Amino acid sequence: MKTKQIISIVITGVVIIAVGITGVASNVIGSKLIKQNKTETSSIVKDMFSSVSGDSNIELPNKDFVGVINIEGEIRASSSNSLTSDSTYNHDFYLKYIEKMEKSDKNKGILLYVDSPGGAVYESDEMYLKLMEYKEKTKRPIWAYFASQACSGGYYISMAADKIYANRNCWTGSIGVIVSLTNCKKLYDKLGIKEIDITSGKNKAMGSQGLELTKEQRGILQSLVDEAYDQFVGIVADGRKMDKSAVKKIADGRIYSAKQAKEINLVDEVGSLKDEKKAFAKEAGFSEDITYYTPEKDSLSGMFSSIFGAVKDIVPKSDIDLAEDIVQNNGNGVLKYYAK
Repeated sequence: MKTKQIISIVITGVVIIAVGITGVASNVIGSKLIKQNKTETSSIVKDMFSSVSGDSNIELPNKDFVGVINIEGEIRASSSNSLTSDSTYNHDFYLKYIEKMEKSDKNKGILLYVDSPGGAVYESDEMYLKLMEYKEKTKRPIWAYFASQACSGGYYISMAADKIYANRNCWTGSIGVIVSLTNCKKLYDKLGIKEIDITSGKNKAMGSQGLELTKEQRGILQSLVDEAYDQFVGIVADGRKMDKSAVKKIADGRIYSAKQAKEINLVDEVGSLKDEKKAFAKEAGFSEDITYYTPEKDSLSGMFSSIFGAVKDIVPKSDIDLAEDIVQNNGNGVLKYYAK
């Protein structure tokens, strides 16, 4: 059977499944619409979409547990469309999870599982502050485990941890800040396109794709980067008990191997997740067989995500799609703690 035929069969199957799921959902909503008034119906729909977006109630174990927070993928605001989002990191979901653990007497600590290149400055700092608040309120320990990568914003968040283990093949560090912009002026010129911006000031359109940055505008953006960088250095200095001057010597944006990171005090130990859990239990004083709990996000969301992900993997992106991705994801001018 030819490859095209196989692809056609797979796509057809996916579409049939998607239609079936949609039909079931429609029947459920329809029956509830008939039985209940508009106010109740509004509540039902709200609850359904809340569940799909990962905002449903988080159930915690009724026995002693360590809460696992997976800092995986790019750190950013929770997607407004969780069904098709590529990111495995759900910012709002984890903030709520931490709040729930603060109030639980069964929770004995937090394990951060980090496998991330970093992400937005705002979300990285918000997660870090939430974890520090948890420690202050509960006096419970936080440990971090670095998997394949724990760079930039991923490292930033981990400064809330009391101890850090890194997999021997992990790359970490990348302490720094970046603002990425995409300038299309030369392309626009070739196509006869001219950007026109009506602004209230000369720097209001700063960073627009059809305009060159002025020297003043570069200076403005650099000042923002420098301020965020100083904040990052301060967070690392506090988290790793180092002088700021010592941090700055190693914080030029480069990445380090796990072995290199241990030599310069960016991590505490190089080892496996099993090694860390054993040491965590011993140092914190709880049983080695304690439950490590990761709350499951809604299964319907996972089902839709898998379906759309499968279709996206089968159908290749066009050159226009790729160009659009570059502009939207890399040239949006957002301050990032991110490893390129």
